[in-house]
Amino acid sequence: MMKICIVGAGAIGGWFAAHLGHKLGQEVQLSALARGATLAALRQHGLRMDSAGGERIAVPIFASDKPADLGQPDLIVIAVKGPALAAVAPAVKAMLGPQTKVLVAMNGVPWWFFNGLEGPCLGLQLQSVDPGGVIAAAIPAERVIGSVVHASCSSPEPGLVKHVMGMGLILGDPAGGRPAHITELVELLSRAGFNATVSERIQKDIWYKLWGNMTMNPISALTGATCDRILDDELVRGFVTAVMLEASAIGERIGCAVGQTPQERHAVTRKLGAFKTSMLQDVEAGRPLELDALVASVREIGQHIGLATPYTDAMLGLTRLMAQTRGLV
Repeated sequence: MMKICIVGAGAIGGWFAAHLGHKLGQEVQLSALARGATLAALRQHGLRMDSAGGERIAVPIFASDKPADLGQPDLIVIAVKGPALAAVAPAVKAMLGPQTKVLVAMNGVPWWFFNGLEGPCLGLQLQSVDPGGVIAAAIPAERVIGSVVHASCSSPEPGLVKHVMGMGLILGDPAGGRPAHITELVELLSRAGFNATVSERIQKDIWYKLWGNMTMNPISALTGATCDRILDDELVRGFVTAVMLEASAIGERIGCAVGQTPQERHAVTRKLGAFKTSMLQDVEAGRPLELDALVASVREIGQHIGLATPYTDAMLGLTRLMAQTRGLV
């Protein structure tokens, strides 16, 4: 059996584990590093998920707040929010066996982004994402499986996931190509019901998703508005477009060209309707915001390659100040 440990059994981590346990319960052994109310709920009820089709799914999962209890899994799935990563990195390091891989299912630019990505930022360590290189020291890039998640989920209470829509997963190695361990994992995930594919350059897929949500998230957090209202306001939509053009220019320089106009992406986002972003959900729940990986990282990359980002800077400054005044840091 493949041993899979979830670090961050919230909306996305829970969604990931619930489908694996429900469809492949005889092939995978699930565990979770958890604490507090989530740990208590997982021990009492197992992991529960309300599927997009309305079905209540419950799967058994061994949960502990001690890495030593969880052994050395074949695969560790990190699905925590960005601000929590530095705190859990030592626990992840403690669970790394000789062959353990780490699937990173998180928003924004990850700490390993420029490992293997040729161009002007090759080897760049982003201080906005990993100050002092603490995360990189604990979780080496050669252990990482990069991912892009296309799914909408929430966690209405500890240990319970609500899956709204989407089953998309794109996986790739930071160094590029199609290594065997990636293709084998994609095959496993496909059998569990995910729309899983391999990317030969996962950084491009990460940048494309970032390009679409690095504006909707902070602006929804600032205004309390859903995505449809943001795009329906002509002035706000113009500001969103300006930020996206800055990020698109950076993408061109670092080998992650977007290949789409902001207007084309607006049309895609508009089809989601009154969509509440994850950052707006975090504001409403009083949780820290993922500004560093989603926005500060873009500014830092722009500075490194000499491209000014005045609109991105303004969005970052305003949202960061809002978070500070509301204690969301």
